[in-house]
Amino acid sequence: MKFDMHCHTKEGSMDGKVIIEEYIRRLKEMGFGGMLVSDHNSYDGYREWKNSIKGKQHQDFVVLKGVEYDTMDCGHILVIMPEGVKLWILENRGLPVGMLIKIVHFYGGILGPAHPFGEKYMSAMTTRQRKEKYAKRLSTLVSQFDFIEIFNACEKTAINNKAHELANEYGKPGFGGSDAHKTDCIGMGYTDLPDNIRSESDLIDYVKTAPKIECGGTFYERTTKDRLGKVNSVLVESFYVYNKMGNAFRSYRRRKELKYIFDRQRGLH
Repeated sequence: MKFDMHCHTKEGSMDGKVIIEEYIRRLKEMGFGGMLVSDHNSYDGYREWKNSIKGKQHQDFVVLKGVEYDTMDCGHILVIMPEGVKLWILENRGLPVGMLIKIVHFYGGILGPAHPFGEKYMSAMTTRQRKEKYAKRLSTLVSQFDFIEIFNACEKTAINNKAHELANEYGKPGFGGSDAHKTDCIGMGYTDLPDNIRSESDLIDYVKTAPKIECGGTFYERTTKDRLGKVNSVLVESFYVYNKMGNAFRSYRRRKELKYIFDRQRGLH
């Protein structure tokens, strides 16, 4: 069964252009059986499906809850938690990746880098300019990820090939997705999953067996960076500033949520 494992909705992502109901309809028309909703630091797209669509229509289509989390130091990370686990911290960007890994694994979830060799500051393997100091730490981090996005329709062939090589080197299963924000990119990336994947827990259990997962798709050539050309480098640098400011703005709430999590963890031990 084909899943699009990287989807941004209008309800959940500031730069998303397609409402989730339309997203589902188009994927079904293309022969997909499911999707992972992976909005930026938000579950609002998934909430719209759960509160307004689930049980009423598209009952033959699997919608899984995920998030594309903006870390402080490792770019964008795809996170999938078991159904019923609610962590507000995952909607509060800016955690260091090491802490994110510990929290996600403690609560039974899985995570992996989106487009790991993509744009600087947004991708795990290109986040830091001083790579020689970061390389050893990256090796440790990659071994702790549960999967790696190896096909992203909005990245070039060479970028995806590097991600594929990284997954092979560390023995990690690969995901594929469109990373669609607009209608014409929907379904351009896919992941082939067993038909019995009906929930987040099903997916988590399957990924933990470290299977070889078929994925691929078609490259999207109308991304913002393609249209902007060299000007895109200015946008990338401005994202670094935006990210730092956004992380600082949310620091109080992030500390509050972390205190709750750590207090709960101590109580469970």
